[in-house]
Amino acid sequence: MKMIGIYKKETANIPYLVVVKNTNEFKALPTIIYSHGFTSAKEHNLPLAYLLAEQGFRVILPDSKYHGEREEDISNFKRELSFWNIITQNVEELKFIKEELEGDGLILNQKIGLAGTSMGGITTTAALTQYPWISTAAVLMGTPKLTEYANLLVDEIVKKQKLPMPEEEIERAFEQIKKYDLSLQMDKLNERPLMFWHGDKDSVVPFRLSYSFYREAKGKYKNKKNIKFLKEVNRDHKVSRFAILETVKWFKTHLI
Repeated sequence: MKMIGIYKKETANIPYLVVVKNTNEFKALPTIIYSHGFTSAKEHNLPLAYLLAEQGFRVILPDSKYHGEREEDISNFKRELSFWNIITQNVEELKFIKEELEGDGLILNQKIGLAGTSMGGITTTAALTQYPWISTAAVLMGTPKLTEYANLLVDEIVKKQKLPMPEEEIERAFEQIKKYDLSLQMDKLNERPLMFWHGDKDSVVPFRLSYSFYREAKGKYKNKKNIKFLKEVNRDHKVSRFAILETVKWFKTHLI
């Protein structure tokens, strides 16, 4: 019986787990980097990583800033205010992880998949605007419409309290977010296989933001099989087993 190994690694001060069959530990393989959600941590995605590793992938699970091993003694409010900075730092750090794996000769034929949950799904869409080397992606209850989602979050804060920063600073933040907004630069999809899963009752990341993007993006694809949207009825902001199994199928189809 082939065993699945879990190995703790670190590069550029980014702690991450590598999940892979023991017999494949030092082999070049199709590789998937999976980003966790807000207030979560790398270990929380081990069940999905295990199923992907069974299929012959190497799976990388990094911790985001202020999460997991990188958690600091900060208030929840400060962490919430850092949400977009965490995402942009996640995107920046992907290249360090990729370079580390590449340097060790562990990526087979440049086959690199990217996926994530919620904040990790948003990270995934943001990374597609920056890195043409991403071969395939899967977004679980995230959205590519970063600017629209940021506006919604600001509106929610305003309902409860005064904004904790000057308007000029907020405007600068929005300009930065636009650079990572895939809905504003769909040409960067470039036919790359992209899957969405989203519950239609999601109260955290609105379903309509990912679904409306999918409908617009589908028209950009010549091969319609390269873009897929899975809607789960009456599902809130929690990944289902169905979503996990469909993610495994997606990468098995498009990254092997």
